[in-house]
Amino acid sequence: MNVLIEKLKEVLISVLPITVIVLVLNFTLTPMPGSMVIRFLIGAALLIAGLAIFLIGVDLGITPIGNLMGSVITKSGKVIIVVAAGLALGFFISVAEPDLHILANQVDRVTDGVISKFSIVLVVSVGIAVMLSLGLARIVKGISLYKLLMVLYLAIFGLAIFTSKEFLAISFDASGATTGAMTVPFIIALAISVSSLKKGAQTSENDGFGLVAIASTGAILAVMIMNIIFGIDEIHGSISLVHDEDLSLIGPFLEECSVIAVEAAMAVAPILAIFLICNFTCIKLKMRKLGKVCSGLLCNWIGLTLFLTGVNAGFLSAGSYIGHYLAENYSSWLLITIGFAVGLVTILAEPAVHVLTHQIADVTEGYVKQSYVLGALSIGVGSAVALSVVRILIPELLLWHYLLPGYALALGLMYLVPKLFVGIAFDSGGVASGPMTATFILTFTQGAAESIDGADVMVEGFGVISMVALTPIIALQVLGLVYKRKAAKKQA
Repeated sequence: MNVLIEKLKEVLISVLPITVIVLVLNFTLTPMPGSMVIRFLIGAALLIAGLAIFLIGVDLGITPIGNLMGSVITKSGKVIIVVAAGLALGFFISVAEPDLHILANQVDRVTDGVISKFSIVLVVSVGIAVMLSLGLARIVKGISLYKLLMVLYLAIFGLAIFTSKEFLAISFDASGATTGAMTVPFIIALAISVSSLKKGAQTSENDGFGLVAIASTGAILAVMIMNIIFGIDEIHGSISLVHDEDLSLIGPFLEECSVIAVEAAMAVAPILAIFLICNFTCIKLKMRKLGKVCSGLLCNWIGLTLFLTGVNAGFLSAGSYIGHYLAENYSSWLLITIGFAVGLVTILAEPAVHVLTHQIADVTEGYVKQSYVLGALSIGVGSAVALSVVRILIPELLLWHYLLPGYALALGLMYLVPKLFVGIAFDSGGVASGPMTATFILTFTQGAAESIDGADVMVEGFGVISMVALTPIIALQVLGLVYKRKAAKKQA
């Protein structure tokens, strides 16, 4: 109970800012229907409870499983087994990731089924599986992270030349959506466990991060290849905005909960099944420890169900409504400013962000402070949303105009910052773009795009997740430069 109270306090501090911003906007600039406000508050309550329970589940279940699976994979000493395990784990974890289902549903909805949910989930999961196996092999073989990332992003930039502008946004958005609340804790724990079995403390610390970044490139490459092979092009879309004052208050939550409970179970079941098979064949935990891990996964299921129900039934409609109302009734500068503020505080409610910052603090033994990482992430994500709004306001400004110089800068910084921060920075890009980004921020920009003349929801409405995945990479590497400078001063 004490642990739950502590987690609730931690989550409340994180979620309160975005809740306050929405309520202030409701009473000042963007008055929402009363039923929408009540649903938003109910959603906030579910989000707080769900995130707290989920984080407890991470401590009890996901992290220990990742550590145990990593040790089992590495003890074999054979790269072929590491690669095979990476393929299997990567595919099933990605298929089960709720964030990916959220994005795939929105793509299906906006395109009226031209790009189906099933195709996005399947293609992205294959890409994640291939890159996760490659990332694990990199750790075992000791291949430099920044060299591998350079090769992967050069391949991405090459394929981007042949990718349509609609699929360019979806591909980078898919990269962020695959690294969500369920996959990130597992992948980070897996990476840290595999790297810890290598000789050399510093090498292990550096290799403990970066696997999330490598895996997420698989989503980008897979969607681009899908577009090039099938030649799907010139897709237009639109969204429907909710304005009805008499909408049911509880109905949307009950409807979402029944669907999300199944999706959350799908997220937990593959991990549980693979773990139980490994446990009864080679790990062989005592029943007490086994029960503790299983109870952690149960907390993950309950927490994800409550969290995503609150987000989908309470936050989603509020996000699109606020974005649409601001774009339709106020100046562009106000829309940009509020977009920055929304991004600044929304990142604090992302479940995987808390997992990553805790892991960073633990692995570095407090050297990289959690508050500094959160601050850099907030500034990065706020800037990403503001820049995305600018792109909506200026349709001639294309997504690659941001991504190409942005990733060029990020890749260049790899050669200047401490190697530890390279992995942390690129992992943070995937972690920052979780369920809150895939719902509230994405619908905020889509709502704005729907009301601005010349903007296409399919082109300008998507892409914000890719920006949210990019800017934290730069922000965290800049933080790495600050740490490098401090260390140099101490040595002087």
